[in-house]
Amino acid sequence: MSFSRKVVLTIAGNPLVTKFVSKYGLKLGASRFVAGETLDEAVDIVKKLNEEGLVVTLDLLGESVTTEEEARQATDAIIEIFDAIAKNGVNSNVSVKLTQLGLDISYDFCLENMRRIAAKAKEKGNFVRIDMEDSPRVQQTIDLFKTLVQEYGKEHVGLVIQSYLYRSESDVKELGEMGVNLRIVKGAYKEPKDVAFPDKKDVDENYLKLVAMHLKNGCYTAIATHDENIINWTKRFVKENNIPDDLYEFQMLYGVRNGLQRQLVAEGYKVRVYTPFGKDWYPYFTRRIAERPANALFVLKSFFKD
Repeated sequence: MSFSRKVVLTIAGNPLVTKFVSKYGLKLGASRFVAGETLDEAVDIVKKLNEEGLVVTLDLLGESVTTEEEARQATDAIIEIFDAIAKNGVNSNVSVKLTQLGLDISYDFCLENMRRIAAKAKEKGNFVRIDMEDSPRVQQTIDLFKTLVQEYGKEHVGLVIQSYLYRSESDVKELGEMGVNLRIVKGAYKEPKDVAFPDKKDVDENYLKLVAMHLKNGCYTAIATHDENIINWTKRFVKENNIPDDLYEFQMLYGVRNGLQRQLVAEGYKVRVYTPFGKDWYPYFTRRIAERPANALFVLKSFFKD
């Protein structure tokens, strides 16, 4: 972890900072990265993004839950997202984290919650993406995903794979045989060297390998990156290998590389914006600042404008 990232996370963890930013942060600039605290606010953002030719993934923010009641509440709230998408006629799917749905409480309990969500996605003709979390939870996540694909269909349930894990190549090979929809990311959790590539160069090389594998298997692939080198490589790869345009999309975070998002749309590429919302936005926001401390300048400028 870089020194600047450590400093940002340390400051963000200060109780006084947490209290102040949680109260005023969205008004002071955090709304650049978070689409509001309510579902209605998020849907309004989706409408605007759709008007610019962008499609969306909505994500209800929330950390790992510790009680079944919290997990059920999160499940109910996620189901409401699908209803709101259908009601408003917007182009968006939904992303979830299994720890928010009770994975750390009970695998079977989490599976039942995900069955409710997947059933709603299928009912609405929509799609739910299961995020991948840290390495101790990877196998459980894949096992649960396979069950849902068998029960609700690969057109309604997708998964995330992280290129910094050694195991991901074999996972993509196995999942490719199922023909499932995968979102490829680099990975953001702190992992031991015996589990994950420690060097960025190796992570990037594995990222390209995974994308190439899945596309060549004829499987839908979401290339989730802000790295222009990877984006340009993908453009060349799909052209040289005659990959159909309806077999892939680029994905980026809401509020990050906005100009590049619009540029890709103008070039004719499908671009999906991962758009988080909810009252528990503070941890997500601090991670965005920690990843690129220069983002803090945006928040400060907003403060002085007010």
